[in-house]
Amino acid sequence: MSRSVTLFLVVGVLLVVAGGAVISRSSTPDAPPAVSSTAVAPKETAARVAEPVAAPPAPKVTAELLPPPPGYVGSEKCGECHDDEHAAWRKDWHARALSEATPDYVVGDFKNAHYKGDSSEAWMASRDEQFSMRTKGPGGALDAYPVHWVVGGKRMQDPVTMMPDGRWQVLPIYFHVTGKGEWVDYSESKQGALTPEHPFFWANWQRNTQHSCLDCHVTGLNTRYDRKSHRWSTGFADAGVACESCHGPGARHADTQLTKDIIQPTKLPPQQGLAVCAQCHGPHRTLFPLLDAEHRYQPGQRYEDFYQPMVVLLGSQRSGDFFEDGRPKTSSFEYQALTQSRCYLQGGATCLTCHTAPHAEHADNEVKQPKHLAKGVTVGSASCQGCHAKVFAEGSKHTHHTSAEAQDCVACHMPPTVSGVLDHFADHAIDVPVPRNTVKHDIPNACNACHTHEKASPEAMVESLEKWWPNAKQRQARRMRLADAIAMKTAADSREPLEQVLADKKEAPALRGVAAHLLAQRFRKESVPALKAALATATDPSLRSELADALAMTGTRDVVDVLVPLLKDKSLWVRQTAAIPLAGVGDPRGLSALETLASRPESEGLTMPHVMLGQLALRRGDLATGVQELERSLDLQPYNAEVLVVLADVYARQGDLPKARERLEEALRFDSQHRGARQRLEFLRRGGPAR
Repeated sequence: MSRSVTLFLVVGVLLVVAGGAVISRSSTPDAPPAVSSTAVAPKETAARVAEPVAAPPAPKVTAELLPPPPGYVGSEKCGECHDDEHAAWRKDWHARALSEATPDYVVGDFKNAHYKGDSSEAWMASRDEQFSMRTKGPGGALDAYPVHWVVGGKRMQDPVTMMPDGRWQVLPIYFHVTGKGEWVDYSESKQGALTPEHPFFWANWQRNTQHSCLDCHVTGLNTRYDRKSHRWSTGFADAGVACESCHGPGARHADTQLTKDIIQPTKLPPQQGLAVCAQCHGPHRTLFPLLDAEHRYQPGQRYEDFYQPMVVLLGSQRSGDFFEDGRPKTSSFEYQALTQSRCYLQGGATCLTCHTAPHAEHADNEVKQPKHLAKGVTVGSASCQGCHAKVFAEGSKHTHHTSAEAQDCVACHMPPTVSGVLDHFADHAIDVPVPRNTVKHDIPNACNACHTHEKASPEAMVESLEKWWPNAKQRQARRMRLADAIAMKTAADSREPLEQVLADKKEAPALRGVAAHLLAQRFRKESVPALKAALATATDPSLRSELADALAMTGTRDVVDVLVPLLKDKSLWVRQTAAIPLAGVGDPRGLSALETLASRPESEGLTMPHVMLGQLALRRGDLATGVQELERSLDLQPYNAEVLVVLADVYARQGDLPKARERLEEALRFDSQHRGARQRLEFLRRGGPAR
């Protein structure tokens, strides 16, 4: 049984991850936009060419956008009645999450600018108010690509081009506004040299905006893929994060003008209000695939019914976006960070505790602007004052610092240790400094973010903290335990801290889920008692799903008894997660649950039940049913390279080599380096078998 469970789990995790939309972290717009390209005056680009080789921009693409999904009316309609809010919103960077590439919005230097990196090179040009970038294309040859759209522009602006097949791709060179006003290759700096074969080469699927960016950079996304023509079509209600992103589709409200027919985030229950921000401020897996606009999250709904936040792990692999103690180290993971904080777990704080709507009066980054700000009190500290008045009143007796900067609560509890493209942002985990984790696990701490001189070592910071805040040890112990549990270098001795994290009902459910997976990965059968005990009392549906997944990973026979009851769980996530491994080992109850999920209107749009039913049919020799179910899954999720390769094998066995070749070529459209697809296609080209 162990082998079967592991096999189907690995495939299942891979396919689920493939279907989840990951929010682009290229740019996080959060400040008033420039009126025109001259509002941000870029410095002269360091590298220039004597004779520009950039070709004239291609004609602007005029392909008609798809209409938005039903119910969306667009911000202009909202502005007919809410003109003040609409005017204020237009000055906020949410409105500029995506903009047409016109002189009003492009802030980068396109005056024959040149950039050369280790593996990328580009020449920027503009003519007749159109912009282009000349760079290596998919085949490695130089070509000029028109810039049709731009993402952001406050800190970093990403140019986007529309490819002939309708894909929107992020071009390789970004303009770093808040740096030196220069062009940079952020992906190259993070991924290393990028050849056309690299997954993150700009023209490949990993840099596709329909899959990775637009869901959070436009309002009312509608994107489709035609499997026969291999063409993408895209549309939306608004470019940018507009009214209906936070208030929900407005058609009914526009007709009735009743307040009950529109969502007011501040009047929602706290968790649902948090979900309005969390839909974009935290990369996640989606329950339903990207192309399913009918089942896309809308304000007022529950986050956990649509998303699972990505925390520490991507399937069985480690994410590079987290420190060893579980805190995000990359921007745009604000939801993952906040939901780990004691402010959230014990105080119930959400984004709207400190931030306000883009159209309301606010300080930088949508932080609430107090009506009366006392002398010497920063806006950030004022946000904390409401809950921590006693500590706030102690002033320097609490901070033990005399500088004005150190009187700001944010300096010590939200230090700028989070990287975002090439800038740094506040840590929304809102915790106490833990220099011991710097010593043991190389995790940055707030003290050394300011104290950088040689004598201010992390060890020295430990001594000062113990002297000034002796009671901080209790708070620090949590992060130290998390680091000892999660870190790779302490993995061999991590069973006890992992079990402690898992059993701690006061710990963030997402971090308990990480502990469950790591426990199952590292200790297999030994982890089962702790996993079962946690599942018996788990109230969070995302945690129940993670626990079911972890139990299946252990590969032991005695997990069936705890997975079967989950087939009737209220959460679709949980029912699906339990059904897959049960069906994979031949349990008829798991098979029945999958068939139900694949047939009922509320769940037939899920891809994994169809994939699993197809695989099970193939296992028992029912090729017709197997093909039908796998093809259905591709109608829902056409970019799943794994399923395309499996289908190619089936068609090849049936002697339908043209269809096998089509599926393999399609797989390579989405994963150009898929080894199995490349090998099989080469065999077919030589006239050999498909595998």
